[in-house]
Amino acid sequence: MSDITTLSQQALQLLQQLISTQSFSKEEDRTADLIEQTLKTHGVGTHRKLNNIWAWNKHFDASKPTILLNSHHDTVKPNSGYTRDPYDAKIEDGKLYGLGSNDAGGCLVSLIHVFLYYYNRTDLKYNFCLATTAEEEISGVNGLELIIPELGELSFGIVGEPTLMELAIAERGLMVLDCTSFGIAGHAAREEGDNAIYKALKDIEWFRNFRFPKESEVFGPIKMSVTIINAGSQHNVVPATCTFTVDVRVTDAYRNEEVLEIIRQHVNCEVRPRSIRLKPSSIDKNHPFVQAGVALGRKTYGSPTTSDQSLLDIPSIKVGPGDSARSHSADEFIYVDEIGHGIKLYIKMLDGIV
Repeated sequence: MSDITTLSQQALQLLQQLISTQSFSKEEDRTADLIEQTLKTHGVGTHRKLNNIWAWNKHFDASKPTILLNSHHDTVKPNSGYTRDPYDAKIEDGKLYGLGSNDAGGCLVSLIHVFLYYYNRTDLKYNFCLATTAEEEISGVNGLELIIPELGELSFGIVGEPTLMELAIAERGLMVLDCTSFGIAGHAAREEGDNAIYKALKDIEWFRNFRFPKESEVFGPIKMSVTIINAGSQHNVVPATCTFTVDVRVTDAYRNEEVLEIIRQHVNCEVRPRSIRLKPSSIDKNHPFVQAGVALGRKTYGSPTTSDQSLLDIPSIKVGPGDSARSHSADEFIYVDEIGHGIKLYIKMLDGIV
């Protein structure tokens, strides 16, 4: 078991290597190779499916519960505002610059080295499963979702995303709904047809005003926003169809399926979800890991952003070094000392329960 200072130095070196290795979503093979080789260098037996790498602690015991440690190694493409080489992992004034340094490289290397800290321990009450995954930035199907069936039974998950090491104990889910109101075409100058726009307006008004009975302790009410509408082909024809799109931010008070069913019960339009896979997530604020964090001065909050946490069906928490406000920004960076601080806090919180 290495000391935390050594682990922090190793984590920083690995992060510099990752930054220097292009890893856009769906193109993460080289960073997957790098992570795989790093773990093998430390004697860890690894598993791989496409660009996802996972491993369990050396003395895995099937009779014990398992904690998932997860973060992603894909990045978005650098935006046009960069003034630096996005792959030049330079350290200046205590900042490590580079694409993916903050989102979510700092979290990723911290969790990898937390896993290594516990890897050889024989006295643990929990197992650890480390999953370093692909396609998070595009909510792709060949990332964490692909390997969840391979990971076995999990007790709870820690998802590494930049939160300034504060505790995101809930995350909104997302459903995008494609809605269609049907009427009958006719000539606008005569009393013909059944205007689909007018039918849609009634349902749009419902989406605007409806309040779901149950509300989240963290987020309050579910938010529904009509964001796109299309109808008609020319000025003198009553349209037979009107389509509109609804953005639904689901809270931990409901499952996506429940929200969809309630919506369909109240509107007359056809409602088709693009996906129901991005689920709301939460962990009980009295969970031992949360309480261990609170005891260390960490604050709890509800996260407005979506992550791989939305793919988990287990209690999960989002926490990691770095700042979400820096994600996807030009000249992205993470403070060097945030990595060491993150590793120490992860271990302090986990030591309280494992």
